[in-house]
Amino acid sequence: MKCCFCGPVKNCGKYLPKVLSNIEQLGQLFDDYHIFIYYDKSHDNSLQVLKSFQTKNPNKLTIHINEVFQSPFRTHRLAYGRNICLDYIKQQNEIYIENPFDYFIMMDFDDVNCKHVKPHILKKYLSPEHITLWEALSFNTYPAYYDIWALSIYPFCFSYNHFTNNRYHNYHTIQDYVSRRLASINVNVSNNNSLLRCLSSFNGFAIYKVELFFKHNCKYDGTIRLDLLPMKMLQAHKKASNGHLIFKDYGHVKGAFEDCEHRAFHLDAINKFDAKIMISPEILFISNNYV
Repeated sequence: MKCCFCGPVKNCGKYLPKVLSNIEQLGQLFDDYHIFIYYDKSHDNSLQVLKSFQTKNPNKLTIHINEVFQSPFRTHRLAYGRNICLDYIKQQNEIYIENPFDYFIMMDFDDVNCKHVKPHILKKYLSPEHITLWEALSFNTYPAYYDIWALSIYPFCFSYNHFTNNRYHNYHTIQDYVSRRLASINVNVSNNNSLLRCLSSFNGFAIYKVELFFKHNCKYDGTIRLDLLPMKMLQAHKKASNGHLIFKDYGHVKGAFEDCEHRAFHLDAINKFDAKIMISPEILFISNNYV
């Protein structure tokens, strides 16, 4: 059982030591593991921290240094970086046919994952009684599920930012909805009701089964992919949000050109092989304030 931990890094220097330490702990759950970093130009010591770790662990970390500005749009840049991670895994599996990656973990390398990790939580979902319940699995966070940007869960099937009343209404409505759904799950059982199925979820950390996602050539895409979403689901979101689609700028995102890159990846997988995109109600990374 072999896993690749991967993701983009930009201006994450102060978080990297703890995140890498957490990866080392989680890596012990596998027979073998490797870390692949897509590094983009930073204004801090991210690259120095990565190279220091690489020197101490020469066979555990590969750094891809991006030298070319890819896009003015952040989600497009993130999608490109995440796809470079997928390309690395594919290339390695073609070279090492007898020892391929079985899983990959796409993760953020910032404050979300520099808390205290609980490896036994991930271990549980790699066990025989849980492994068949998911093809992609993310986890809850404390004090609340935060990544509403990447989340699509019926009836909120698309991006909350692309509907009217988004910032002060739909965000908290969806956050409350998913939090209630997760809180209602009995974590002591192992059946189809022990995880929350959705259309897209990330929450800073998600594990995937390599074979299916690579067999169907699923890719990250930071553009607006309404073609991946059935019209009835878009209509359901409109009704639930009591709003209509908008394509205006919000924060650093250009609403007419960008959507969360994880959504396209997950929707593509659902369309191609009915992927089980799941959320665990359990918390993998805990803060000092967690009780």
